[in-house]
Amino acid sequence: MHNAFPSQFFVTGTGTDVGKTVVSAILTYGLKAAYWKPIQTGSEYGTDTFFVKKATQLPDHHFFSEAYCFSKPLSPHAAAKLEGVEIDLDLIKIPQTSLPHLILEGAGGILVPLNSDQTLLDLLRLLNIPILIVASTTLGTINHTLMTIECLRNAGISILGVVMNGPKNDVNAHAISHYGKVTILAEIEPLASVSPQHLLHAYQAFC
Repeated sequence: MHNAFPSQFFVTGTGTDVGKTVVSAILTYGLKAAYWKPIQTGSEYGTDTFFVKKATQLPDHHFFSEAYCFSKPLSPHAAAKLEGVEIDLDLIKIPQTSLPHLILEGAGGILVPLNSDQTLLDLLRLLNIPILIVASTTLGTINHTLMTIECLRNAGISILGVVMNGPKNDVNAHAISHYGKVTILAEIEPLASVSPQHLLHAYQAFC
């Protein structure tokens, strides 16, 4: 299964709170990958890097510090402005790792603003690595996911597939696969707890 994933890929979502970080933790643990979140907001409540590190219990060399880390849980452009910073995409460089896989995680959806005139989509174009989309299973997900797929394709960005995160919903999964002409890589139901044992069990959905 490890060979089914490229050496580097980016985990994005159809919006915020759809489960990007949990899916990233599942894949980081399952692939024994390195993990990097280039832009973090809301660090006053903890970082996603800390969450994934605690969940996976992998050693420090699996994790890289954020390129930008802001305190308030806002859109990156707004959180940065509060701290007198403007995010410069040219300064966001993919770190080097000796591990076979590096997973990058985004902030919010693909059109979330990063600075005065660029969005996450501009960063994805610059990074030029395949994208894994995390989508909710609940009402509204078909529209949000198909729009995300269309936007990425229009930008010429390669899509690995979609991970459905939440209570199983075959109707929504089938619709996204059919209308989006995309592979559903896995359907991840809510975890009993975020621990290595449960992450490994969830990873089996990809196998």
